[in-house]
Amino acid sequence: TMSKKIFYFVCVLLISSCGSITVFTDHDTSVDFSKYETYAFYKPSIDKVKISDLDKRRILKAVDKEMQNKNISKSNSPDLIVSIGTEDKEKIYINSIVNYSFWNPWFWGPNHNYINSQTEGILYLNIIDSESNQLVWQGKGKGLINEYSKNRDQRINEFVAKILLNFPPQELEINQI
Repeated sequence: TMSKKIFYFVCVLLISSCGSITVFTDHDTSVDFSKYETYAFYKPSIDKVKISDLDKRRILKAVDKEMQNKNISKSNSPDLIVSIGTEDKEKIYINSIVNYSFWNPWFWGPNHNYINSQTEGILYLNIIDSESNQLVWQGKGKGLINEYSKNRDQRINEFVAKILLNFPPQELEINQI
């Protein structure tokens, strides 16, 4: 029926929109990022983050993986210090589905409301130069995340990979005329 088709379409739309992660990055343009070869995590700030220890470990493992892919290794005397931060807020969506099964020229039939609650999570990655103690790069990823999701590891890996996609930042080449 028409109402089932519309309900199915809205469900597909919701599922596909859950996958998107919006990423913002910023960095100190005066810094030469090619000199950085090692990193370590800043434990005091990570301890303060109000998420489960399991999720902290998931995030740190994902950062380790991305840093290894960029040939930046973990060290006890690091060039860079990495800290994390998180925020979350619950978003309530009310999806109104018109029931067309009772259609006639004068009456459209009752609406059905489907209430959906999802958590929008924000993950911050702050990268600090260990020598100057200055923040040199910051990344922020925002997207929907469900604490009951079975693929939580995969979702956190996706968050971290997208945030660190532009680390180290690529300098724009200036074409000479």
